Amino acid sequence: MTDHQLYIYNTLTRTKQLFKPIHEGRVGMYVCGPTVYGDPHLGHARPAITFDILFRYLKHLSYKVRYVRNITDVGHLEHDADDGDDKIAKKAKLEQLEPMEVAQFYTNRYHRAMDVLNVLPPSIEPHATGHIIEQEELVKEIMSNGFAYEANGSIYFDVEKYNQKYHYGVLSGRNLDDIINHSRDLAGTDEKRNQVDFALWKKAQPEHIMRWPSPWSNGFPGWHCECTAMGRKYLGTEFDIHGGGMDLVFPHHECEIAQAVASQGKPMVHYWMHNNMITIEGKKMGKSLGNFITLFEFFTGEHEKLDQAYSPMTIRFFILQAQYRSTVDFGNEALQASKKGLDRLMETIANLDRIEPTANGSITLDYAKELEAKCYEAMNDDLNTPIVISHLFDACRVVNQLIDKKQTITSDALTKLQEVFRTFSFDILGLKAEADGNAAREESFGKAIDLLLEVRAKAKAAKDWSTSDQIRDELSAYGFEVKDTKDGATWKLNK
Repeated sequence: MTDHQLYIYNTLTRTKQLFKPIHEGRVGMYVCGPTVYGDPHLGHARPAITFDILFRYLKHLSYKVRYVRNITDVGHLEHDADDGDDKIAKKAKLEQLEPMEVAQFYTNRYHRAMDVLNVLPPSIEPHATGHIIEQEELVKEIMSNGFAYEANGSIYFDVEKYNQKYHYGVLSGRNLDDIINHSRDLAGTDEKRNQVDFALWKKAQPEHIMRWPSPWSNGFPGWHCECTAMGRKYLGTEFDIHGGGMDLVFPHHECEIAQAVASQGKPMVHYWMHNNMITIEGKKMGKSLGNFITLFEFFTGEHEKLDQAYSPMTIRFFILQAQYRSTVDFGNEALQASKKGLDRLMETIANLDRIEPTANGSITLDYAKELEAKCYEAMNDDLNTPIVISHLFDACRVVNQLIDKKQTITSDALTKLQEVFRTFSFDILGLKAEADGNAAREESFGKAIDLLLEVRAKAKAAKDWSTSDQIRDELSAYGFEVKDTKDGATWKLNK
């Protein structure tokens, strides 16, 4: 399958590029995972689903993929800079818990949400707290190369010195002078040589719970260190793809590039991929803005902005209906439309099993192969999932015509059509029948209706019009629409 030419948008070059892995047939991919101090929300679902699609598709193309997605359980400070409390430690103080209790509780909650969203687990899920030694080694390398300095037991990255030899701002496109001019003076950071310098290691204050010994002080690593250290440990000094949300381009990923180059003299990552944000009423959804809706609130409907509960697959389908680099604005109407679209797709897949092929069908193998080619073309164009879905919806209309006996299909075309729907809907888009048993019940209903229509057909053949009409009228009263065609009766449930 690797003869497919996959193009992905590289944030580093600001262009779509043909994907060529460093090692033929193998892909190394790192994605920034959650900071586990609260329940996952829709903003966490988007990168998880985006890179789940990439993971699924690369595997579908027969690549052997090592997918690393981290858990940030230390080092992420309250203001994403170098001041304030560690987010985990702050939550631990508020709830009077050990920090690892907080981290474990919300890691479990994150995993539960990912499972029901049908997000595949990564190959490796390293925790920042499990890689303190690797982060310290990274800091030592940067210091020995002259790009970091010690101040009162903390270690800071010297951005201006780095920029003299390399280019700080290569990913975000920011100019260092502009960054300096727009950097706010942060309370308690006068030990820095420059406000743009960022922490590689922070000396712990007496009240700070999370701390480890180091050559410089008892303290904890800076937020940016963990991904560079763990990416290098599990994927090597150079790897193929690094992903995350667009809000991580600066400062997190910019700092990651600087750390990698400062420590090893060359960049680590070939392709940088970023999904766009989820917005709510036009504003970014996030914990820091206080306007987020957790995934569990979506699943239960227990939030003032929700008109109803939305199933995990509705949420997944909602996210996939936009290309990953586009913003998605939350709204009840959009989610309700997603539910209808998902129901339509699942109904079509179920209906494909009810179709009887004919020797001289009007729908041939060429049609099914053309549908497959269009879906691959969309996926190869930077994972354009909404176009894949639109092609499948076009095919849904054809399947409805087949159900209504307005068209016929050859056996090989039907087999191929079933394969295309299942491959793209289930294997690549990662959709599935909901786990609440509705799909199984609907399948049983379908078999029961088909059985009733067989009884009705026998009644008609025996000219027992009374029984025939009674079955049709009773089904109609329950919402089933029965149509008589020259090839027999068809039915559908009017929802």
